[in-house]
Amino acid sequence: MSVRTRDSLGGAAAVVGIGATEFSKDSGRSELRLAVEAVRAALDDAGLTPGDVDGMVTFTMDTSPEITVAQAAGMGELSFFSRIHYGGGAACATVQQAALAVATGVADVVVCYRAFNERSGRRFGSGVQRREPSAEGAALGWSLPFGLLTPASWVAMAAQRYLHTYGLTPEAFGHVAVVDRKYAATNPAAYFHGRPITLAEHAASRWIVEPLRLLDCCQETDGGQAIVVTSVERARDLPHPPAVITAAAQGAGRAQEQMTSFYRDDLTGLPEMGVVARQLWRTAGLSPADIDVGILYDHFTPFVLMQLEEFGFCKPGEAAEFVAEERLPLNTHGGQLGEAYLHGMNGIAEGVRQLRGTSVNQIPGAGRVLVTAGTGVPTSGLILGADG
Repeated sequence: MSVRTRDSLGGAAAVVGIGATEFSKDSGRSELRLAVEAVRAALDDAGLTPGDVDGMVTFTMDTSPEITVAQAAGMGELSFFSRIHYGGGAACATVQQAALAVATGVADVVVCYRAFNERSGRRFGSGVQRREPSAEGAALGWSLPFGLLTPASWVAMAAQRYLHTYGLTPEAFGHVAVVDRKYAATNPAAYFHGRPITLAEHAASRWIVEPLRLLDCCQETDGGQAIVVTSVERARDLPHPPAVITAAAQGAGRAQEQMTSFYRDDLTGLPEMGVVARQLWRTAGLSPADIDVGILYDHFTPFVLMQLEEFGFCKPGEAAEFVAEERLPLNTHGGQLGEAYLHGMNGIAEGVRQLRGTSVNQIPGAGRVLVTAGTGVPTSGLILGADG
């Protein structure tokens, strides 16, 4: 695949199992145990055993190595193991890597996983602390001395420019928070189950970094999530209808940095997600009108709006109205603002549930789901579809 041509991966592999721990603020157990619990749950869901697994994929940020998880989960020999960089941007790329391995015969059954104690342990929202010297750190060094120390502060720069360019107020971001929390309120697995919010409550929440308020920022979560990928042919013999990987893509834009791409000509979009969007539409042969559900990475509300615009669901500056009118069901699990912050892996699971018809907020007739990974960083995306 390249940024210019259609690839041949689509339709070769499918998600056949999903499994997670509970989502909490204090898991009380190690990240390795969370990973193993999620992996075993996903394999049980798929009707497979640890002995069936010969491939593993996770994030570079995960503290539980593939071979350690394999050993603890009772797996045997592995022919494939891989890690994806850039934090939440890795989520959908783990599934892409699994699909590539399956499609090329490198592995037969691949488990993708992510597990962390992100609330009771290392909190990403606390900002840059004790980083090892790196080229990425050098790039951050241009921003840190001026007080841009946290993810919220980095996103706030682009968010402020977005509001200025399109003549909007911070209420534009509130529509995303309200929709997410609406779905979380009816999802028993969500941390904010039973707790919807209004636009007024969004506007009354405290400032974090202007123009971002508390309710524009995702929560911090302890937990684990795993995804099982195999061939479409094998998937048809397993308990659940396969969620076919119709298209999968990664993307990095020009002048790309990790969360601080402030030297681009324009700060009102997400060029890296634009790369992903073009690849997904080209490979799948689809357009925004063909998507039934959108599971868009929502660590911060402004970047949900920019994603909708990068994918062509609406014109630049019009995404807030698009969300307010609920023209596309978004984050039906409650997203990372409402359900849990699992670096986007729980969003992939929700996409699978929508295709199976088992979501607690099921969209009737859902046959194609768009899922995206972390924004502001090199990122990834998926289009999942029903078999046949």
